Amino acid sequence: MHRSNSTRSLSSSASEPEDTMQIFIKTVSGSSTIPLCIPPSTSIATLLSLLSLRTPAMAPTDLRLVHAGKHLSSSACSLAAYAIPPNATLHMALPLRGGMPPKKIRCSFKECRDAAQRIVGDCGFCSGQYCGKHRLLEDHKCEGLEDCKKESHERNKERLNSERTVAIKGV
Repeated sequence: MHRSNSTRSLSSSASEPEDTMQIFIKTVSGSSTIPLCIPPSTSIATLLSLLSLRTPAMAPTDLRLVHAGKHLSSSACSLAAYAIPPNATLHMALPLRGGMPPKKIRCSFKECRDAAQRIVGDCGFCSGQYCGKHRLLEDHKCEGLEDCKKESHERNKERLNSERTVAIKGV
């Protein structure tokens, strides 16, 4: 009987630590680990708040936790909901960049929905961005087409005048 009492006392002392569990949090750089003893009912938001106190450079909204390849959502319930075992290692991750991915630039021509060509599709006269079919001034009916022609004529005129041969009379 005495032996069973000692067994009970050991099991009762072993059940007390079950109220809390120890987990380890690896920092973003991976250079250090933060040990924590917390109850399994701790919410992810509370855990993030605790971690932000330990890592003052990051706000709780910027922190993300990953366990076994799953991102732990702060809007979700507790650690127990994710079935995180005691002595588990969670990893801090870099914050997600917000917003949608950048939109593809479309051709500025009226009904065309093709993707605009980078650099060669940019028109310097009307500031539009065009696909391969509409990148030439004549193809997208550029408003600056006349200005372009005038500039081209002026350049050619200056070049021809600079190369003009002058005949010397009386020699």
